[in-house]
Parts: sequence; C-alpha cells; structure tokens
Amino acid sequence: MDFFIEVAHGTLIKHGEELPGDMVNVVRLEDCTIIVLADGLGSGVKANILATLTSKIAGTMLKEGADIYETVDTIANTLPVCKVRNIAYSTFTIIKIYNNGEAYIAEYDNPPFFAMRNGESMEISKKKSIINDKVIKESNLVLQEDDVLTVVSDGVIHAGLGEILNLGWQWKDVEAYLKKRTSSNLNVQVVAKDLLEACWDLYCRKPGDDTTVVSIKVRKPSFVNLFTGPPKDKEKDSMVIKNFMDAPGKKVICGGTAANIAERELGRKLKVNLEFFNKDVPPTATMEGIDLITEGVLTLSMVIEKIKKYLNPSSKNIEYIDCDGKDGVSSLVKILMEDCTHLNLWVGMAVNPAHQNPDFPADLSIKLKLVGELYNQMKALGKKVHINYV
Repeated sequence: MDFFIEVAHGTLIKHGEELPGDMVNVVRLEDCTIIVLADGLGSGVKANILATLTSKIAGTMLKEGADIYETVDTIANTLPVCKVRNIAYSTFTIIKIYNNGEAYIAEYDNPPFFAMRNGESMEISKKKSIINDKVIKESNLVLQEDDVLTVVSDGVIHAGLGEILNLGWQWKDVEAYLKKRTSSNLNVQVVAKDLLEACWDLYCRKPGDDTTVVSIKVRKPSFVNLFTGPPKDKEKDSMVIKNFMDAPGKKVICGGTAANIAERELGRKLKVNLEFFNKDVPPTATMEGIDLITEGVLTLSMVIEKIKKYLNPSSKNIEYIDCDGKDGVSSLVKILMEDCTHLNLWVGMAVNPAHQNPDFPADLSIKLKLVGELYNQMKALGKKVHINYV
C-alpha cells in the first residue's frame, strides 16, 4: 500500500533579525517526498542565503536523480567562503521517503532526528561517510503507518540557554516532549507548532537563535470532497452530484444553493441547525450521506483566514487553531487540517449576483477568488489538491 507523507514545518526567527537563517525545502515526486532542512552559518541575511542555496541545491539535485555524494560535493563547492571565519557551510538534514515507507536520511552537523513509533523512540542505526572532508551520518529505515519523524535546527535544543535553563533544552528533553505529543496521535501540524510554542516560551519570546521544526508523518491517504456553488449549466446538476457522491472520502458542501441542489438531486431532506455555537459564524445543516454542510462565502473566508494565521506565525504572535468547536468554521478547519491528505474541490461556475461587483468581469467573483486562496493554503499545508470546475 502506498502511504501519504505529511509534512509540517515552522520557524522562529532570531530576535532582532528580519530573515531566518534556517530554510526548509519540500519536494514532492510521484514515488517519493524529499525534505531538506538547512541551517546557514550565523544568522540574518548571510545565513539566509547559505541556507537557501543549500536547501534548493539539495532538493533540486535529488529530484533529478543525483546521489548524496554528488549533492554534498556540489554544496561544498558552491557556497561562498566567510572572510572572517574562513569557512562557509550550512548544516543540513536530507530525508527521502518513498511512498512504500522506505526512507533514507543524511545528516551533517544538525541535531539528530527524532523517530517515533506508538509514542516511543525508534532505535536507528547510522553509518558515517566522509564526503569532501565532511562527516555525513546516513540512515536507512522502513517506516510504518503513523510513524513520526521530527527534524530540528540547533535553536530547538538550545532553547532557554542562559535564561530559564542553564544548558538549554537538551536533545533528551525534546525527545521526552515528543514522546508525549506523538503518543496522542496528533496531526503533524499540531506537533510542529506545539514544539515551536514550547521553544518560544523557553526563549521568553526572544529567540536567541533561528529555531526550526519539521515534522513528518506516514499515513494512509484520506480524501475529502468539497462542493461549492451551482454548476454553470443547470442541466448538469444531476451528473455533478452523482460524481461528487461517487468520489471516495468525506463529503462537504459549502453554500445554500449547492446544498439545495444536493437535496433535490438526492431526494434527501436538508435540515438546518438552529443552534448557534458561535454568533459570528453562520449555522450549519445536516443531510444523510454528507459529513458537513456550511454556508458558503463567509464560512470559506473565515476558514482561509484561520489557516493563513496558522501557517504564518510571526515572532510577535504565534496563533494556534482551535479545531474543537462545533461551529461550521471549526468543523471545516478540522476536516481540512486533520482528516484530509487529498482534497477534491467541486466548484460551480455559475456567478452569484450577490457576490459580484458589477464593475468586475465574471471570472473575478468572490467565490472563485476564495477557491483559489483555499487551493494555495491547502497546498502550503502539504495536501494534494485537485479542482473540478463544473
């Protein structure tokens, strides 16, 4: 069985700097996923350039079929040399995971990666190789469903150094923390953000170093189908609903018109929930065979804003999503964040006059702009997204 490799990452920028000195590059291919975490020497602009070059070179070369030896040699001969320290390098961790669970990991001077299975650490054997005078630690392992790998920059294991903790947050402390979090079978977005939040607190909100967390989880593909907006040709309503219902996975409808079409074509009763769990969020509805029915434009816009804030934590405001609410926005965010690896969007092309500025052409309707934003945000979360325009 082929797995889906879910990846989440985030970075706290060193206090006083504008750019991170850490960089993460995720490359998805048909048969595998490549993840590179690079930590540039120092901090600020120079470190950002070093880390960016390293992550892009490694990701591109491995994507084109180069091996680790060619990749490391190219990195070593490409990076500029620091005139002050007479060294120029970026530490890195490279992970390549095939869809069947086979994984290869190469580490150079980054903290050792964490591998968790059922809330316990996995014992991983590593061999050392010398490439261009650099000691590379290589690992080969076979991952199972729900295994979690976490890679961090040294900002994580130095968190609290000289402030709350004398020697910083040691590797064993981070390992113990991750054991507790992964034993709860949380999604990787929560694991990564929780670890960043812990570092944020240990640094007293003033990170002493760039701090990056990358969490990777092996999971079964999970499909979600979201239908919004009436089809352009009303005669195609029946075909669209049939294809939507026949598609594997969860079913979500956003919009009253789309829900009414489903009610008519399926011959099932649509029942509106009159209980308001959040006065700012439109009510939901229920129908047999549909996992969630929400209002359209307002709900989608609030969902997108929540995911945006989640994806872009700043050094002044790390915001986390509460997915436990019963309102339409919380329920939809939970489905998209936690239950979805593959999202199929079924988007009706009929223009709703209520959502349309008469000065704009039809293709700039609010609905289509929201769908485009949702597509981008879900891709940023590492999900596979496909849009069916109907």
